[in-house]
Amino acid sequence: MLLMVLIYNFFHGANEERDTLEAQTSLIEKQVRNVSKLVVTEATYAKVYTYQNTKSYGWDFFESKKTALLSSNAQVTVGYDLKKMHFQIDAAQKTIRILNIPPPEININPRLSYYNLENGLVNKFEAADLNRMERLIAKDLRSKIEKSDIVSNAQNRLFSELSQIYVLTSSFGWTLEYDGSPLTSDDDWKAVLD
Repeated sequence: MLLMVLIYNFFHGANEERDTLEAQTSLIEKQVRNVSKLVVTEATYAKVYTYQNTKSYGWDFFESKKTALLSSNAQVTVGYDLKKMHFQIDAAQKTIRILNIPPPEININPRLSYYNLENGLVNKFEAADLNRMERLIAKDLRSKIEKSDIVSNAQNRLFSELSQIYVLTSSFGWTLEYDGSPLTSDDDWKAVLD
């Protein structure tokens, strides 16, 4: 009789442990997917530009210069689409492996206002000139954005979102890994993001 009770308890206890592990795995996977959203930081950049183009004719004997004064009011977003983050859940090892974190996506939407377009005598503004000015302004804005605080602010927001995964996994006794290394503290996360 005692043997039957022990056998029953052995199998019954194993089922409870498996049910708990499966429930944890489902909950963790659901929470990781909930974190998988778009993390965006927005900013507005305004700047006034002067554009000049000079064409020379006859070995600098005659020059024709066109100039433009324009302002740019650009909406900029820096975002991480965490739906593109790939991860694996290993229930047997109680480990979540983050396989990749997507790079930031920088979107620049400049709105240009032309205040003064002065054509040269034989050097007139054309659509190609306006497109060239827009490309130059977008390039200038991109270099300023990459050096500004907006990228680090977006990275801080990314860190905040990814920390939720760390808190969840550690509260259930799971291990979180990125690139083969366990993430056990906020400093580990910051090292990954730098």
